Amino acid sequence: MTVAYLDPQTGRTWPIDVPRWCGEAQAPLLLTPLPGITRAQIDTATNSLWRYRAALPLACAAPITLGEGRTPLLSRSLDGVEVLLKCEWVMPTGSFKDRGAAVMLSLLRQQGVRAVLEDSSGNGGAAVAAYAAAGGMAATILAPAATSPAKTVQMRAHGATVELIPGTRQDTAEAAIARSQAVFYASHNWHPFFLQGTKTLAYELWEDLGFTAPDNVIVPCGAGSNVLGCEIGFSELLRAGAIDRLPRLFAAQPAHCAPIAAAFLAGSDLDGADAPVATPIRPTIAEGTAIAAPIRLREVLGALRRSEGGAVMLAEEEIAGATLDLARAGLYVEPTSAQVLAALRRLLATGAVTPQQTTVLVLTGSGLKATPRLAGMLGVTL
Repeated sequence: MTVAYLDPQTGRTWPIDVPRWCGEAQAPLLLTPLPGITRAQIDTATNSLWRYRAALPLACAAPITLGEGRTPLLSRSLDGVEVLLKCEWVMPTGSFKDRGAAVMLSLLRQQGVRAVLEDSSGNGGAAVAAYAAAGGMAATILAPAATSPAKTVQMRAHGATVELIPGTRQDTAEAAIARSQAVFYASHNWHPFFLQGTKTLAYELWEDLGFTAPDNVIVPCGAGSNVLGCEIGFSELLRAGAIDRLPRLFAAQPAHCAPIAAAFLAGSDLDGADAPVATPIRPTIAEGTAIAAPIRLREVLGALRRSEGGAVMLAEEEIAGATLDLARAGLYVEPTSAQVLAALRRLLATGAVTPQQTTVLVLTGSGLKATPRLAGMLGVTL
């Protein structure tokens, strides 16, 4: 099967062997659909996400790897309900974004890219910095000035050049795009190879669950790379005949910055529309999901609707409470991650999710990334 870059809005394609990060008029790209794999095609001798290399768009003889993937799936009783916790925060750099960074940079390096530019509020930049270092690539990371120091220090430690950009997260993204002619823009939000990495979460859950799909997957959602990765991965498995149904996907967002959830709950699919549903933007403790203008809004809404899932807008108090509740259960995750527990509580209360169903909560980032936030919740002065 020939794979190509795809503009999902126009249907135009471009050859995959030439590095590119966008289509015409800076349209975000996906890849043309892949056939998926069966359990017989898993490289069982490899204990990382590269065990699913047969599902990737390009063969990669020398991947950049730090052992990412194969994260624990824990069964726990939370609020008296049995759920499954996918511990993505135990990745090498402390977040799920290692999946996308490992695959994206491996494939770009194979295509001859040696220096990359990224913009990030933290975890994406840390992952790109680490995998660039591991792969002998130069990395420049633009980050909002308000980014947690724990995240920017991590980027610098990996040898990346870090520049703090005043203003909003969107201001940082625009600054990166303005420089994209000089350095290849390996954005975790824009590049379709990143989604080829996050789709391995779906393959891993499938294998974790005895080669079946869960009923529900709840993920924190900023730009939507986990929502889209799960849809891509589970759709491939369905196409390959490895599962007989898609799980429902649920996106958790802070009410202070919830463009995807607001659009979903308003009934929008953005067909024929150019702007998202108006929603106020305020600072949030879930900083990793504070994306005011997600570039793949149409695709994320489509993924949620096709899965018959949903979206939840959460109050700051709900997120803070869930963060401390998880910590007191031994799970030290950042507030961005803890949104999944707050969302589960809402979904159980409305009956959208039931205790009898198999529900996975994806815990995406370590609490070590948000020490000042957690200290504030505990009343501790650093």
